[in-house]
Amino acid sequence: MSRSNIFILMATIPLVFFQSVRGKDCVCDLKNSDPAFPEAKLTKVETTSAQCIETITSEKITELDRLLLGLQQRIKQLEETVVLLEKEDDKNLYAAVSFRIIELEFAEIQDLLNKLNKSTGDYHQLGAQTAVQLDDMKNTMVELEKFDSMQVIKKDRENKRVKRDLEQCKNELKATPQPPTVPPKRCGLGQIANVVGPRTYSLTVHSTSYTYGAWGRDANPAPGDENKYWLVVLTSSNVYGNYVKQFGTLSTLLLGIGATDTLISNSNPTTNTIQGPNMVMYANALYYNCYNTYSVCKFNMTTRAVSTVALPSDTGYNNKNPFGYFSTAYIYTDMDFATDESGVYVIYATTSNYGNVVISKIETSNPPVVGQTWKTTLYKLSASNTFMVCGVLYATRYVDKETEQIFYSYDTQTKEERYDLKINIKKMQTNFQSVNYDPRDNLLYVFSDAYILSYELNFQ
Repeated sequence: MSRSNIFILMATIPLVFFQSVRGKDCVCDLKNSDPAFPEAKLTKVETTSAQCIETITSEKITELDRLLLGLQQRIKQLEETVVLLEKEDDKNLYAAVSFRIIELEFAEIQDLLNKLNKSTGDYHQLGAQTAVQLDDMKNTMVELEKFDSMQVIKKDRENKRVKRDLEQCKNELKATPQPPTVPPKRCGLGQIANVVGPRTYSLTVHSTSYTYGAWGRDANPAPGDENKYWLVVLTSSNVYGNYVKQFGTLSTLLLGIGATDTLISNSNPTTNTIQGPNMVMYANALYYNCYNTYSVCKFNMTTRAVSTVALPSDTGYNNKNPFGYFSTAYIYTDMDFATDESGVYVIYATTSNYGNVVISKIETSNPPVVGQTWKTTLYKLSASNTFMVCGVLYATRYVDKETEQIFYSYDTQTKEERYDLKINIKKMQTNFQSVNYDPRDNLLYVFSDAYILSYELNFQ
């Protein structure tokens, strides 16, 4: 609250006039019917605010980033030194010197770690103190606002909010968003320009009973099945599913009629149970995370046969490396499956890659086989979902209840990573539990808090 607003607030305190006549002079006594304005409390808030500004500076905030970057560079340099020394064949002539070099580099890394630990501890303490101060200032300002009997401050705040919203609306109308510069090396689609929709927005046949699941179309359907849609809802603890619904058309899916149920297992959970909401359909087979393992399950929709392939043994599963945002995790989303123009992929994280995303191509043989693999620097918990288009991995993140954003890409051909994509997706519900891309219609099929939605990808 500014000083000018405070003066307005103080000026609006109700006054009571008393008039009396003394001789020939008319005298008016002004008496304040309300308590005196506690200016000392306002001064205290201003002082505390100034102290917070002095304590929390941009230089201090970026110090932690500098330390982390320095630590990454030193570790990378140490790895390069060790690789170089391993390749040398000096008949142990320089062994002592080589080990001394490594020892010095370890000492520098340890020094950086010590500084990092100290900075982290200081920031935790500073954050706790600041939170208490902010809460105290907020309570004081709420108390002071009671003196605004004519609600001048409240109306001024509302006017500013309306002006801000109006300016934002004008900017959005004038803005021509620039498409990301991900090179269109394959598929002939060009660059992703924006995401339009939702085109479809509907509850499933289960209404709001179950909030986790997935849906879409077979990315490589058998002849005659081109128009079919599939739906899987996790009906046990929002974690497990044991059957697949198929609908002949989108209309029957939206109406919830004419479904064909295909049972994977008789109970939940058991060996072949679907675990987690991320799955895809490809060539009449459902690919998903097998129950309680770090394996990929392939379920043949016709024969009902299940075949599996194991991912690396340090792969996160059973809610160890899920998607998430802030302090929230999407439970049992350790493995995400994606289809694009070339086939099926699985997206997961491993301890050997420090919890960062790993992409593996799944060869759709019987049994399936793990094909080419790519390691990224994207920390899996920092993303809320992923999908593939033309061999490029895209990751989304939670912005707020109304917006999801495609912020990251990894090109499996060029190995180029980008963190600066800003392609917004309008949400109808708070969370995206699964996102699937269909290369046949260039749509994203989203399962969001019991609702099924589709969005159109526009390419430049």
